[in-house]
Amino acid sequence: MAKVNNMKNQLKRMFRFALVALGVVVFAFAAISPASAAPKLKKSEKLTKKMTQVQPSDFIDVIVKPTSTWTSGLTTDLNGRGASLKKAFTNFAFKVYRIKQQDIDAIAGRSDVDFMTIDDTVKTLGHMTSTTGTNAIRFLNGSTNPYDGTGIGIVVVDSGIDAGHHSLRDASNVTRVLYSQDFTGENRTDDPYGHGTHVASIAAGNNIVSEGAYEGIASNAKLINLRVLNGTGTGTISSILAALDWIYTNRANTTYNMKIVNLSLGANAVDSYTLDPICIAVRKLVDAGIVVVAAAGNEGKDANGAKIYGQIHSPGNEPSAITVGAVNSYGTDSRSDDVMTTYSSRGPTRSFYTDTLGVKHYDNLVKPDLVAPGNKIIDAQSAVGSNSINYLVTNYPTLDANITNSQAKEQMYLSGTSMATPAVSGAVALMLQANPKLTPNMVRMLLGYSAQTINGANSLEQGAGQLNVDGAVRLAKIVRQDLTASTPLNTTFLTTAAPAPNSTISGQTVYWSQGFIAGWGYMGGSALITNYQGIYKLGVLVGDGVLVGDGVLVGDGVLVGDGVLVGDGVLVGDNILTGNGVLVGDGVPFISCGVLVGDGVRLADGVLIGDGVLVGDGVLVGDGVLVGDTTRANAIAAQAAYAFINGDLTASMMAVADGSPTAAPTSLTATAYSSTQINLAWTETSTNETGFKIERCTGSTCTNFVQIATVGVNVKTYSSTGLVSKTAYRYRVRAYNSGGNSFYTNTAGTTTNR
Repeated sequence: MAKVNNMKNQLKRMFRFALVALGVVVFAFAAISPASAAPKLKKSEKLTKKMTQVQPSDFIDVIVKPTSTWTSGLTTDLNGRGASLKKAFTNFAFKVYRIKQQDIDAIAGRSDVDFMTIDDTVKTLGHMTSTTGTNAIRFLNGSTNPYDGTGIGIVVVDSGIDAGHHSLRDASNVTRVLYSQDFTGENRTDDPYGHGTHVASIAAGNNIVSEGAYEGIASNAKLINLRVLNGTGTGTISSILAALDWIYTNRANTTYNMKIVNLSLGANAVDSYTLDPICIAVRKLVDAGIVVVAAAGNEGKDANGAKIYGQIHSPGNEPSAITVGAVNSYGTDSRSDDVMTTYSSRGPTRSFYTDTLGVKHYDNLVKPDLVAPGNKIIDAQSAVGSNSINYLVTNYPTLDANITNSQAKEQMYLSGTSMATPAVSGAVALMLQANPKLTPNMVRMLLGYSAQTINGANSLEQGAGQLNVDGAVRLAKIVRQDLTASTPLNTTFLTTAAPAPNSTISGQTVYWSQGFIAGWGYMGGSALITNYQGIYKLGVLVGDGVLVGDGVLVGDGVLVGDGVLVGDGVLVGDNILTGNGVLVGDGVPFISCGVLVGDGVRLADGVLIGDGVLVGDGVLVGDGVLVGDTTRANAIAAQAAYAFINGDLTASMMAVADGSPTAAPTSLTATAYSSTQINLAWTETSTNETGFKIERCTGSTCTNFVQIATVGVNVKTYSSTGLVSKTAYRYRVRAYNSGGNSFYTNTAGTTTNR
């Protein structure tokens, strides 16, 4: 015991003084005078790239900035080359011209031209994609291969999905809901309640509505719809188990490629996770390599607004599940004003088993694992049939965001950890798109390591911190893909040097926590990402082998640093901390991890812990709340229901009206006219378009479409010229106006003549 206590004290000292040793390095730079500096390039990188994607005779819309004032000679040169003026400005010297690709270098070479860049598309960015850092990495691999969840299947176990909603279609207007099955007995797979569609669009909604204001995290992911909640939003454990069973049976289906299960629902977390059927089923899925993301719950306060602890739902109490709490972003993209929602359920988990002497042994795991935006989120509103609205909006009309007259595009407000959970599921899809070899435990660690701790919130509220998609995907991308269960401990984990532990999100520097929640405490240190750890294997809990603060060994009894599961350099915290906004190991001690473990009986119901009251064991009520008496249980249940509908009554996401074209053009045909020309024709179906955008790619199976032209309203034909003989081309067309774009037509292709 002396040896154990010595190690415990060493760990305490390490965490008390520093999680990671920081060195200051001063670099000296030779001064470079303006006279000796190389001249800047006169074409932007975007313009240069665009030029490689089109034919020499194709036109590109270019912003031309003159060296000083606009000269008549420049105008004459442009006109002589067949360029056309698109826009001039009263207060700015630059102009927008449509110029042939083959003429751009010559114009850029003029002494009276200072800089040229593409007249790129500017669109409203979705709040969820901005504030989570998704926009920062969306095009990390280039515009033709975005991180949007392509190829990754997200299983939404919920109240059904409105597969006809525009937010859940692909660019060709085909639903991305690949499979649906009902487990409620109602023999329907749509979403009459209204919860599942909203959840699905947060995870994987496209940017077609309101110019992307409500774009989901993994905007092109596959969706699998397993309906376990009925028309009024209730279900049974057996229905959930049946759905999870279906997933396990079909886990090898390559068409669905089910890698993530989203559980924005919860059952009573009464039985220990070692006994709870849903937890056991979740563990089986995770051990098979499927990431399971679960909501923490909305029981974080009582009817008087006082904080309560110990209300994590099942299966959020399962240690292998990634459990998500909710942040209030106040509707701003900046994270500087973000705080925990008042209602997000707090840990520790209070599920338990009772021994033969009648003593209850609580799990007391630190949960949630991380948090994400969840207050008053606007996303897809399901329709019932062609005109009817769903149960939630029918009973609570203020939930309707009223952004359009089209039921297939309508959006609604909802609040809670149910909304935060799919944001994390979408993030996982992007991580697995970047690196399909990640295990669920690697995903958990990377999400926590890159998260931003929220100042003033403790680990039982925020876990490792707030979701940072930018950091998580950048790390996922450089994790080695040749690691296996037999990889030796401390093997190099990354393919490149570890990046600086920060991200830029909406113009703000966000510092990574550099740690993650593990069982009864947390792990931290750069060795988590520089060295392979045994806990990253399938079938291992990340809490295994962790020494906690009171000297008790948990999990499999392996000490940190003994060279079995966790290597040297990984530090284990012995306190639950209140965050300071930087590292997960920094901050002010809240309670000791040693209070949470030992014999499992050390923390009793009703005791004060820090700033709230721990509740858990007592009267079981139907909504999943387990508290000390019926009156209090009913009050907490009412508060949770209120939070789901109303959220915290603060500033929130703005409703952005949708004015995009009412319908996509159809029936596109492509006919070879000559060896250098293909003629297109389509049917107009919208009533409010400004015109049509034509896109092309080269090859009979190509997918890297590039816009080559626009035509005006009511124009339904186009001649694509300057082509190469005996070459296959593919085309697609969509309508546009100032409010956005429609879906694409069908793809049409043909080969030019000899």
